[in-house]
Amino acid sequence: MPDHAANPGVALLTGAIGGIGRAVARQFARSGTHLALADQSEAALAALADELRPLGIRVHTFPGDLTDPVYCDNLPAQVQSALGSLDILVNNAGLMRRGAVTEATDEDFSLSMAVNVEAPFRLARACIPIMAAQGGGAIVNTASCWGVYPGPNHLVYCVTKAALAAMTRCLGRDHAHQNIRVNAVCPNEVNTPMLRTGFEIRGLDADEAVQTLNASVPLGHIAEPEEIADVIVFLASEKARYMCGSLVEVNGGKPVY
Repeated sequence: MPDHAANPGVALLTGAIGGIGRAVARQFARSGTHLALADQSEAALAALADELRPLGIRVHTFPGDLTDPVYCDNLPAQVQSALGSLDILVNNAGLMRRGAVTEATDEDFSLSMAVNVEAPFRLARACIPIMAAQGGGAIVNTASCWGVYPGPNHLVYCVTKAALAAMTRCLGRDHAHQNIRVNAVCPNEVNTPMLRTGFEIRGLDADEAVQTLNASVPLGHIAEPEEIADVIVFLASEKARYMCGSLVEVNGGKPVY
């Protein structure tokens, strides 16, 4: 990983327009890191890029569908071509399908695996040769506490995040000798649109549901996106230069039940 003071580097961030993604993009931009933003909505990516460019960084947008293998396989080379290097990959995009296994559909499983597991696999596979040729890099995956300690009635989600956690450990071990550090952040509940939408789908008032969750956390509140972004940016930085293959739980002291 380059020292931002001397060479800010280039980060590829998936799920850039989600709650955590936006917070990560803003943190990177403030530190001087140039950005390749990936998500589905071209208009939302363009608006985020316009917000970040006044901070003095270069920002390129790469709208596309992470369930498309061709998009994933080609994206890292496109980023390197557009921005001159690729120093950081943040596999942040993800989705959650809830319910018991008897309620899960084939589409729930296939889509969750495609976004939460196959896309990070393809992106890492394509990024690693680029990073190795440059002398190193950092990959940070957004896994979940629920991938380490599976919670109830989220089988599909827990399986995919457990796979991503295992992928992190395998990649961290296998590519440390190339100076490529691979780590994962494992949040518990985060106050994002995805969380709130899940409450609304179940007919709950999102604000009330978040307040109930807040009371269950020893630190007094579920995570805000910025609190997860801080850890992601740290793991991508030289300050975490001796961390490799780590699953960093960010849970406010709340265990998974």
